[in-house]
Amino acid sequence: MDVEIRGASGNELRDWLWDYDARPLVEQERQSLSSLSRTGRVGLTGAQLFKTDAFLEAQPFGNVPAAFGPNGKIGIFESNSIMRAVARLGEATFPLYGRDAYEASRIDSFLDVSLVFARDSQIYLLALSDGTVDAAIHARAKQAFAIYASGLEQALSPRRDTLVGNGISLADICFAAELALFMNEHARVEQLSERGLDKILHAGLRNDYPLVFAHFARLVDHEHFRQDLKPYVEKLVSKAAA
Repeated sequence: MDVEIRGASGNELRDWLWDYDARPLVEQERQSLSSLSRTGRVGLTGAQLFKTDAFLEAQPFGNVPAAFGPNGKIGIFESNSIMRAVARLGEATFPLYGRDAYEASRIDSFLDVSLVFARDSQIYLLALSDGTVDAAIHARAKQAFAIYASGLEQALSPRRDTLVGNGISLADICFAAELALFMNEHARVEQLSERGLDKILHAGLRNDYPLVFAHFARLVDHEHFRQDLKPYVEKLVSKAAA
């Protein structure tokens, strides 16, 4: 399945036109397109963002990541839904979304649980990023991770190499992405120590969830994950070591 990807870092997105034909803006356009200016909310709170009417019609919540059908008219929002769309379109090549309705529904269960975890993890990571993290936010994220990791540990076993069925599925892809994203905590140790807080992903956690971290290591080294995921993870691990 061929997917065209356009994007930039969070800070750079302030200077993009949010549209099906998304692109960086030049300074002159910021003035001529002032009617498209919207005030950013989650993640880009208070920023001046430029979103076309067509973008907001296709993406009613106005957020990224944002996916589109080939003509730009149909919008797909939320990362897990975007994954599902790609998997459905490419299922003839590889059944990432299960081999029957029961496997697909079990995969959905993992994706939904991941979204529950992602809610608290996103609040935590954004608070670390903008310096507003406190003990309450940290405690909620710590509890959310414990619930998430405990369920995954239960789902895995020494005999299982994947979360659902006998091959890689969206459940594994989502898990790998969520844990890798949560590892951004490693880059914010200073903010935590200033508030007397410890890392949630501390070194001893592997002893609490050995199957979870063994599965993550397998996925990071998997031939179809390695090119994109491994450099990202190694960069964050190096910050943890520092």
